[in-house]
Amino acid sequence: MADVVRIGIGGPVGSGKTRLVETLVPHLSCAGFSVAVITNDLVTDEDAQRVRRSGVIDPERVLAVETGACPHTAIREDPSANLAAADLLSRRFTDLDVILIESGGDNLAATFTSDLVDYWIFVIDTAAGDDIPRKKGIGLLQADLLVVNKIDLAPLVGADLDVMRRDCTVARPTKPTVFTDLRSGFGLTELTAQLLERAMLTTSNR
Repeated sequence: MADVVRIGIGGPVGSGKTRLVETLVPHLSCAGFSVAVITNDLVTDEDAQRVRRSGVIDPERVLAVETGACPHTAIREDPSANLAAADLLSRRFTDLDVILIESGGDNLAATFTSDLVDYWIFVIDTAAGDDIPRKKGIGLLQADLLVVNKIDLAPLVGADLDVMRRDCTVARPTKPTVFTDLRSGFGLTELTAQLLERAMLTTSNR
């Protein structure tokens, strides 16, 4: 079996991480990749149950990790629980190409260790304010791909998308940013293309 590519998805509470998982799975599956999912929650398996109910993936391909009060610990300082879950999925599904690992909702400083993931995405949303890119949290700065979600809400919350685009470019001059409305699917084609190119998801991974 070829190495399984592990992709992290992090970001603040409510930014759209689980929605991103639910929308990425069918896109990657249609592209010919065998996918599994690991979700992280503080003391429940709520996100895992949601992904299972979504119908986009075999429920057996979804595992939950309960992180306790510090969700960043499970993706950075001590990723052992997530690594164990990834190993279990890889042994259970020998055709596996990709594991999406969704972190628990955290703050702008949340990052993934390279011991856990090969590539990671940080998700923010316009409803949190158009000044978020200017605050330059380490998660936003270091992520391989930044997703600015819920652009449909920008007019309702007074967020200026042009300002956000400018500030993202200033904060991440050499790294990509994709603006999305994941409920409608806007931006998902570009996002998936970034993954296929930059996370080196090709049939050679098989």
